[in-house]
Amino acid sequence: MAGHARAGALTGAALLLTGLLAGCGGGEDDKPADRADRVAASAPGAPGATPAEPSGPPPLPAALTSQRPDWKRCKAPEGGSAPGGAWRCATVDVPLDYAKPDGDTIGIALIRKEARDKGRRLGSMLFNFGGPGGSGVSTLPRAAEALSYEKLNTRYDLVSFDPRGVALSEGVNCRTDEEQEEAVRKVDMTPDTAAEEAVFMKDAADFGAGCARRSGTILPHVGTSNAARDMDLIREVLGDEKLTYFGISYGTELGGTYAHLFPTKVGRTVLDAVVDPTADAIGHARNQTAGFQRALENYLKDRGQDPKAGTRRIARLLERIDKKPLPTASGRKLNESMAVTGIVMPLYSKSSWPYLTQALDEAENRGTGTMLLQLADSYNGRDEKGHYDNQSHAQRAISCADSRLRPTAAEARALVPEFRKLSPVFGPFLAWDTAGWCAQWPVAGERDHPEASAPGAGPVLVVGTTGDPATPYEGARRMADALGKGVGVLLTNKGEGHGSYGESACVTSTVDAYFLDGKVPADGKTCS
Repeated sequence: MAGHARAGALTGAALLLTGLLAGCGGGEDDKPADRADRVAASAPGAPGATPAEPSGPPPLPAALTSQRPDWKRCKAPEGGSAPGGAWRCATVDVPLDYAKPDGDTIGIALIRKEARDKGRRLGSMLFNFGGPGGSGVSTLPRAAEALSYEKLNTRYDLVSFDPRGVALSEGVNCRTDEEQEEAVRKVDMTPDTAAEEAVFMKDAADFGAGCARRSGTILPHVGTSNAARDMDLIREVLGDEKLTYFGISYGTELGGTYAHLFPTKVGRTVLDAVVDPTADAIGHARNQTAGFQRALENYLKDRGQDPKAGTRRIARLLERIDKKPLPTASGRKLNESMAVTGIVMPLYSKSSWPYLTQALDEAENRGTGTMLLQLADSYNGRDEKGHYDNQSHAQRAISCADSRLRPTAAEARALVPEFRKLSPVFGPFLAWDTAGWCAQWPVAGERDHPEASAPGAGPVLVVGTTGDPATPYEGARRMADALGKGVGVLLTNKGEGHGSYGESACVTSTVDAYFLDGKVPADGKTCS
C-alpha cells in the first residue's frame, strides 16, 4: 500500500499470490454525478454502427465496429516470459473520447486462447482480474494455469485485456522509478506531525501533477465508464451478441458499470470478490479497514492466538518500526508504511498465511524486515532491480477519474480515531489514504459511487466470501440488490480470502454450471 496504493487492489492477488511469493520461503532471499449516457447497442440504426440512446454518446463509426483483431503470437510482458503457444495477442482501436467517436483513437491490448471444442463453442469470455490498473494480458495466462480454467476453455475463448491507461493499452505514467522509490522511502503514510503531514500532502499533489505532465491527453478518459464502453466494443469486434464476463475484485465494479450502461447486452456474468457499489471513497476505505481487520483476526485465531492481543502486538510492532525502520538483506530499510503493506499482502489468501507468520516472526524476533519488504514489493509491483510496473499509476488515475470525492487533510485526520478503533493495524493508514489518494488531482471525478442498476439484464451471479479482506462480504449483497430484482443472484462462500473461484470446489462447480450450461443457482445459495 506504500505510495498510496489501495489496499485490495493488486490484480489477481488472491489468485496468484502464492506464485509471487515462491521466493520468500525462509525469509531470506496486485480507485459530474453518474452519467445518464448509456449506449443502447441493440437499438436500430445504420449498418455497421453502434446506435445510442438520445442522451448517450454518438454512435460509433463502422471503421471501429467492423474491425477484426489481427491475432499474433504474444510477446513476453515486461519482467516476465511469453505465454504458451496457444495464446494470441492483438490490439483493438477505441475512441479516446466517446463523445467524439470520429476523433482520436487509442489501442486496447487483448489476449486470447481459443476454445478447444470448436464444434460446441459458446463464444468469448472476457475477464478482468482487478485493480484498477491490473494487466489482463499478463494475468490471464497465469490465472488460467493457477485456477484451471480448462472446463471453461473447452467451450469458450478465454479473453482478457489491458484497460485504457494500463500497461500495453496507452498506459498512464506519473513518475519515474527513482521518484517512486524516494516517495516510498521518505513519505510517512500515517503522518504524526505537521511536518510529516505537509510532506504527505505535497507528495500526493506531486503525483497528480506528474500524471498531468506525462499522460495529460489520456488522463481525463481513463475512468471505469469508458472502460465499460471499451468492453462493449470488444464484444462487438469479437462477434458476440452478448457479453460473457468474469470480473474479480475491481472487475466486479467494472462489470456492474457495464450492466448499468448496456443491460440488454449482458450475457452470462459472474462477479467474484465484490466491490460495494453503494460506498464512496471514504466508505470503501472504511469497509476495507473492517475487512482487513476481520481477516487478521481470523488469521490469528487460526494460529491459536487471541485476536485482540495479537492485534495489539502487531500494532506495537508498527509503532516501533515507525520510530526506527528495520534493516533488510537488500540494504533498504523497512518503514511503517511498507510493513503495513507487507502484512496486507498475504491476507488475500489463506494459503499464504504461513508467509505472514514467517515475516512477523522475523520482524519481531530477529529485528529485520527482509520478508515484509519482499511482500510489500510484490504488492507494489517493484522488481529486484527497483523498477515499478504501471499498476500503481493507472490504479490511482482510474480511481480519481471515477470519484468526485476529494477529502482534505483535516477531514482525513478527523477519520483517524474512528478508523483506528476499527483496526489499530490498518485504520490509520486507510484513513489518511482518503486524503492522499486524489489530492489536487488535475481531472474532475465522475461520480460519488458506482451505479450498477441494470433493469432488463439477464441474471448476474454475485459471489461473496465471508472472510474476504479487501472487498468485504457485505458488498456482495449490496451489489446483488443494486443490480435489481431478478438480475442480481447472490452466492455466499463461507471461507477466507479474496476471490473464491478455484479456491472453493462448491463455488467453482456452481460457476462452471452457470457459464457452461446456463444453470442459475437459487438466490442466497451458500457454499461452505
